[in-house]
Amino acid sequence: MDTRSIMQRDDAHVLHTYGRSPVALVSGAGMVAVDAEGKQYLDFTSGIGVNALGFCHPAWVAAVSAQAGTLQHTSNLYYTEPCGALAEEICRRTGLDAVFFGNSGAEANEGAIKAARKYSVDTYGPERNKVLTLVNSFHGRTLATLTATGQDVFHHDFGPFPERFGYVPAGDFAALEAAADSETCALMLELVQGEGGVVALDKDYVAKVAAFCKKRDILLVVDEVQTGVGRTGTFLACEQFDLHPDIVTLAKGLGGGLPIGAVVMNRKVADHMGPGSHGSTFGGNPVACAGALAVMRELTDDLLAKDRALAETLRAGLKTLPHVTEVSGLGLMVGIALEEGIAATAVRTACEQAGLLVLTAKTRIRLLPPLILTQEDVDKALAILRTVLEKL
Repeated sequence: MDTRSIMQRDDAHVLHTYGRSPVALVSGAGMVAVDAEGKQYLDFTSGIGVNALGFCHPAWVAAVSAQAGTLQHTSNLYYTEPCGALAEEICRRTGLDAVFFGNSGAEANEGAIKAARKYSVDTYGPERNKVLTLVNSFHGRTLATLTATGQDVFHHDFGPFPERFGYVPAGDFAALEAAADSETCALMLELVQGEGGVVALDKDYVAKVAAFCKKRDILLVVDEVQTGVGRTGTFLACEQFDLHPDIVTLAKGLGGGLPIGAVVMNRKVADHMGPGSHGSTFGGNPVACAGALAVMRELTDDLLAKDRALAETLRAGLKTLPHVTEVSGLGLMVGIALEEGIAATAVRTACEQAGLLVLTAKTRIRLLPPLILTQEDVDKALAILRTVLEKL
């Protein structure tokens, strides 16, 4: 089928909840995707941060294929080897103690909210269940995680929303102090607000927040759905903030292309999550866990060091481009602010036409390249962006 036929069938039968580009991708390898007409695209999106190892990485394909041909699903009524092996590796890399597996970032964040409330209610009583999040955050599209999202634009049409959530401006420690009353059980935050414009939190602010939460026994929940699994140059962005949260959520890049989410927690919280307290039919699926294990094994110290160096080169190059006013984010999670009058959506469209896939976040261009990128990929992306921006 050609692109037009694929689009027509999709438009006729798929719910119109996405603003899709007129591009139909049919295959990919490494950093390159190919559309129905054979045109190649350099991918700087990773499927919104999912394809950590790019398209069809040989180690990932081998692991997923082998597991799919051995045991594809059992439910959590039984033990499987990939589930435990992945949990062990995640705990080793994060320094936390226990993992719950789900299918997405939203499900992971929903599980984190439940775990935080369970700990607090068990420890302090039923009234201590309020969750604070930051203005401009994004935590998912289920009703609870949509409520936790600190952006009014997402709060229309779907009410009534769950109660006992509150919002404080990012960077405003005094506002947090005022909002965190005796009924507050947790603060959930992103260290880089991805959907909110790719804006990193200030390290001094984060340190003050962590100390405040520890003193009050307010659980600190860090949403690393997009920042985790090497995206910012370390396995967790927390490492760059010297932060040791009670709960971390992972998804996106963890599965390397398959749906998986994880709630990772310390022993203090984990001890309150007993049989029946939470569940997910597909959580810990052997095939998804096998893919995630392949990702974890490829994310070596050498790979992450290479990515940190390439991130610096990419950021330095972006700052020299015409019409760029700021480069934000952390590591290979990049936001590009443009001069007034230049629409990020127009730049994205022009990049697609020139063979480069990029994303947008509010008014900014957003880059989330696969972690396997090379200097050649960086140079090519910068060249295309320069050409596109010069024409605008």
